[in-house]
Amino acid sequence: MPAMPARTVAPGTGAVDDLRALVRQGRVRLALSMLRALEAEDVAPAADRAAARTLLLECHLAQGDLDAARALAPAVALDDRAEARHALAELAAATLDPDVAVERYLAVAEAPGADPEALRVPWRTGAALAMLRAGRRAEAFALARTQHATTLAHGSPADLALALRVLATTKPDGLRAPDLRVALALLDGVEAGRLRAQLQTDLAGLLLLVGEQDEALVLLRSAEEYAAAEDLWPLLSRGRRLLERMGEAPRRRQSEVLAVLTAGERRVALLALEGRSNRSVAEQLGVSVKAVEGHLSKIYRKLDVTSRPTLVASFAASV
Repeated sequence: MPAMPARTVAPGTGAVDDLRALVRQGRVRLALSMLRALEAEDVAPAADRAAARTLLLECHLAQGDLDAARALAPAVALDDRAEARHALAELAAATLDPDVAVERYLAVAEAPGADPEALRVPWRTGAALAMLRAGRRAEAFALARTQHATTLAHGSPADLALALRVLATTKPDGLRAPDLRVALALLDGVEAGRLRAQLQTDLAGLLLLVGEQDEALVLLRSAEEYAAAEDLWPLLSRGRRLLERMGEAPRRRQSEVLAVLTAGERRVALLALEGRSNRSVAEQLGVSVKAVEGHLSKIYRKLDVTSRPTLVASFAASV
């Protein structure tokens, strides 16, 4: 997806709305970097800073950084608006008992001045999924049906796709794939990368159950590429578990491969990938050839390769 250039975020420019749109579009990495810039500048009005902290918490949850999300929670809790309450409910869903999460989702609709039917945050869908995890399937399905009916009347295509995803997940009859296919079709031409990848992963899991591996693989590779590019580790891990079940190896980005190496090992690996000999690498880094050989042995072990050619191949296969 096209990159939006980073810019200085100034008060009164509608920048927080822009950032909110980025998060909804699934452009999490860009939103995260811009939110951090806004936080560092500390020049926006208090209301904008509060909204930005809520969005920052959402981004951390999407990337699986629970410690960072928890650290923001006390500040977000000072904001009693619906979006802040919803972000804290999402954190509860990721870290606490699902019944606690249900209570927090339901409290979103009770935020001061909130109209439950006009709220931009999908509190019913979150509550339905938390109810399902708590074993309250009948309640979850009823709430998902209510949300679906509401979005049919008033929602955007992305809102309706999300409602269909949760409706399919909570259905007691197991006939889920048709709803997921309709939801994906609704996102044609819509920038909603994270929701699309979630739907692709959901549908792929169902297809594997009935032996439709070819279509499942296409869906999972698409979701994997998006989730890896945005550093969405919970979604990426879920998709890769399905790929492993199929006997398919993950496609790792070069930065992801390098992340398991120490700084010294990364320097040796990158020079080795340039085709340099061990002696040339040693001269470049000012170390002994034996030290380079020691680094390479550790690199091979960490990356599960056996030689320099297979090291090169592992990077060539990364996306």
